[in-house]
Amino acid sequence: MIKTAQIHDPLAAAEVLRYCALSNNRDIHYARKVFDQMHQPNCFSWNTIIRALAESNDDGKPLSALLLFFQMVCDASVEPNQFTFPSVLKACAQTSRLKEGMQVHGLVVKYGLDSDEFVVSNLVRMYVMCGVMKDAHLLFIRNLIEFDEGDEVVRNNKKKEEGNVVLWNVMVDGYVRLGEFGGARELFDSMPQRSVVSWNVMISGYAQNGLFKEAIEMFREMQMGDVCPNYVTLVSVLPAISRFGALELGKWVHLYAEKNGIEIDNVLGSALVDMYSKCGSIEKALQVFERLPRKNAITWSTIIGGLAMHGRANDALDYFSRMERSGVTPSDVTYIGVLSACSHAGLVEEGRSFFSHMVRAVGFEPRIEHYGCMVDLLGRAGHFEEAEELILNMPIKPDDVIWKALLGACKIHGNIEMGRRVAKVLMDMVPHDSGSYVALSNMYASSGNWEAVAGVRLMMKDMDIRKDPGCSWIELDGEIHEFLVDDDSHSRAKEIHSMLDEIANQLRLIGYRPDTSQVLLNLDEEEKESALQYHSEKIAVAFGLICTSPHTPLWIVKNLRICEDCHSSMKLISKIYKRKIIIRDRKRFHHFEHGSCSCKDYW
Repeated sequence: MIKTAQIHDPLAAAEVLRYCALSNNRDIHYARKVFDQMHQPNCFSWNTIIRALAESNDDGKPLSALLLFFQMVCDASVEPNQFTFPSVLKACAQTSRLKEGMQVHGLVVKYGLDSDEFVVSNLVRMYVMCGVMKDAHLLFIRNLIEFDEGDEVVRNNKKKEEGNVVLWNVMVDGYVRLGEFGGARELFDSMPQRSVVSWNVMISGYAQNGLFKEAIEMFREMQMGDVCPNYVTLVSVLPAISRFGALELGKWVHLYAEKNGIEIDNVLGSALVDMYSKCGSIEKALQVFERLPRKNAITWSTIIGGLAMHGRANDALDYFSRMERSGVTPSDVTYIGVLSACSHAGLVEEGRSFFSHMVRAVGFEPRIEHYGCMVDLLGRAGHFEEAEELILNMPIKPDDVIWKALLGACKIHGNIEMGRRVAKVLMDMVPHDSGSYVALSNMYASSGNWEAVAGVRLMMKDMDIRKDPGCSWIELDGEIHEFLVDDDSHSRAKEIHSMLDEIANQLRLIGYRPDTSQVLLNLDEEEKESALQYHSEKIAVAFGLICTSPHTPLWIVKNLRICEDCHSSMKLISKIYKRKIIIRDRKRFHHFEHGSCSCKDYW
C-alpha cells in the first residue's frame, strides 16, 4: 500500500491502523507509527488509536490515550463522537485521573452525549474507579428507567433496561470496591434484571474480603435463580467453599464445570485442587491434579501445599522432585509448601537443606512466610535458641505471625521463660491481639500458676481484650452448621447434648480420663471435665453422629488449633463409633481413624 500510495487514502489507512491496533496480532507501537504518518486522520482513526492505548495493560499507554485525546480536541478538522468518549473515560479510570475525567464529563455534556447509554456507563465507571461514589450515584439515579403505562414506552424501556444492567453492575462493583457491602447488597437486591456479571461481582467481592459465608449464600441463591454460573463464578466461589470445608458444594461446582463444558484450565484446576485439599479430600485433589492437561508452577505449588497440610510430607517432597523433573521451575510459593511439609513432619535437616538450597542455589530472596516456616519447624522440634536467632538476624522486620510461631512452640514444650519474653514482644507489637495473652495464660495454667493466670486475665480485662471463641463448622446435606464452644443454640441442641453425654460415658468405659490441664480456669475436676466436653469440635462431631448413617466419614473445620484433650478423645471416638473423622484446624489436617491420627501426635 505504501508502494502504490494507497496508504494516503484515509479509508484504506484506517483499515491498516485498525488491524495493527485492535486485531489479535496487534502491535501498538507500529499502529502509533501508522497513525502519526496519516496526514488528516478521520474520527474513526482517532477512536481506533485512542481505544488501543486505553485498553493496553502497558504502563503509560492509558496516559498516552489522554494526551492523544487532547490533540484530537485541538484539531479543528475532527470532532469526538459517542465512540470516542468511552475509551477516554476508561483511560481516566485506569490512571485514577479524576480531574481530567471531570473535564471529559464536561465535554460529554457539551457534545450532547450525556444520554448515550454506553457513554454514561463509562462515566459512572470512571467516578467509581476514582472512588467518587456520590457523583457516580447521581449519574446513576439520573439515568434510571422510569416505566410508563403506554405499551410503546414499556417496550422501548424493556429494551433499554437490558443495556442498563451494565450500569447497575458498575454501581454494585463500586460499592464492593469500597467495602460498602450493605450498599452493594441493597442495590443488587433492587436490580430489575441481573446478568451473570451481577452475581460474580457480589460473590467475588464477598470472597475476596473474607466474607466467605455471604459468598456461599449468594452462590446458593444464584443456583436457585435463572442465571447460570460461568467460569468466573466458579473461580470466585471456590475459595469461600474451601474456607468452610463445604465439600459437597465443592463437588457440585466440579461436576457443574464438567457437565457444562467449562474448561478446567490451570486457574480453575488449581482452585479445585485447593478446594479438595482444604475440604479434607486430598485423594480427590490428587485426581484433579493428575488430570490437568498442563501444569504450571501454581498448580504444582497448590498440590504440594495440600499434601503438606495433610501431613503427607514424603508425598509433598516427591511431588516437588516430580515438578523439577518435569521442567517446571519452582516458585517461592512452592518452597513455602515444601518447608511447611517439613515443619508438620519434624523433618528438621531436610527443612534446613531446602531453605539453604532456595537461597544459595536458586537465588530466591526469602519472604516473611519462608522465615515463618523455618521458625515453626525449629520451634516444634525444640530448637528454641536457633529459632529465636533466626528471627533476630532476619534481613526483614519480623511480623507478629513469626513471633506467634515461636510462642506456640514455647507453649507446646512448656518453655515458660522464653514464652514470657516472646509474649512481651507480641504485646508491644500488637497490644490488642488476644493471641499472646491467651498463650501466656495457657502456659501459666498448665504449670498451675493460677496467680499469674489471674494477672494476665486482669490485664486483658483492663484493655478490653477478648479471646477469640472456638468455632467449628460441619457440612451436612449441603448446609453448613456452625457451633461455638458450649453452644446450645442449635435447633437440635437437646439431641446433641445427649450424644455428648453418651460419648463421655463411652470414653469412661474404656478408661479414658479427660486432660483437665487444658482447662485454663481454676475449677474443680468435675467442672473442668464438663468444660472440655463442650468444645466446639466435639459438639460438631456429636451433631454429625446423630445426623449421618453409621460408618459415614465426618468432615469438620475449626478456627483454632485443636487442644490436646480433643485430639486424644477424637482418636478414641473414631475407634468407638467406627468413623473416620477429619478435622482441619488453624494449622493442618488431622485424619482420625481406628484410634490413631495421621499427624502421629506430632502437631
